[in-house]
Amino acid sequence: MHPGRHGGGSHQPGHPPLLRGDRAAARRGIGRALPGVEVRLAEDGEVLVRGGNVSPGYFRDPERTAETIDPDGWLQTGDIGTLDEDGYLTIIDRKKELLITAGGKNVSPANLEGLLKQHPLIGQACVVGDRRPYVAALIVLDAEVAPTWAQHNGLRFSSLADFSREPRVHAEIQQAVDDVNQRVSQVERVKRFVILPDEWTLDGEELTPTLKLKRRVIYQKYGEEIDRLYAPAGG
Repeated sequence: MHPGRHGGGSHQPGHPPLLRGDRAAARRGIGRALPGVEVRLAEDGEVLVRGGNVSPGYFRDPERTAETIDPDGWLQTGDIGTLDEDGYLTIIDRKKELLITAGGKNVSPANLEGLLKQHPLIGQACVVGDRRPYVAALIVLDAEVAPTWAQHNGLRFSSLADFSREPRVHAEIQQAVDDVNQRVSQVERVKRFVILPDEWTLDGEELTPTLKLKRRVIYQKYGEEIDRLYAPAGG
């Protein structure tokens, strides 16, 4: 299934669309199950589907089929989602992208990153916290918005690196983080963040051609910054 796409199909091979959209779907999710198709969520939030339209499995590969379809016929889509009281499904993230905190709680980084990027000054965000005691974030400022924001707020803009160190910029991003934290569960709240001095680009290899995060590259490139987010305060 694909976030925000009506009638999306799972990344598992070989089955037709399982969802139908309507006017409400644009506001509430990607759609509801087609007649004859059941949708439910596993304990970890993974979207499970079952019904006549669901693939019978991998051709001549019973072992792989058993990994994706349980004995009761529920297909594990690999997507994490939510279902509202009327059966509208919203896809939040891919299961393989989830962070699992040191306390064993699942956190969707993409969901938090999307919320953070609603602030115009935040161009990119990478949420971290896998096997860590809390969630933190790497923040990249929007290079196109930053000069205008500086002008409107009485700041001199010379470079993104210098701008990222401005106390008023830090305060603005802190407010954006606080606003997001009010909208998510306690375990999802971003406890600490760092504003990076550079943009993320295709040439820098932090982004894919479709502008998605290359998480492994970012984790390796900014390993020291990430470690500092988990160091004792003032340490």
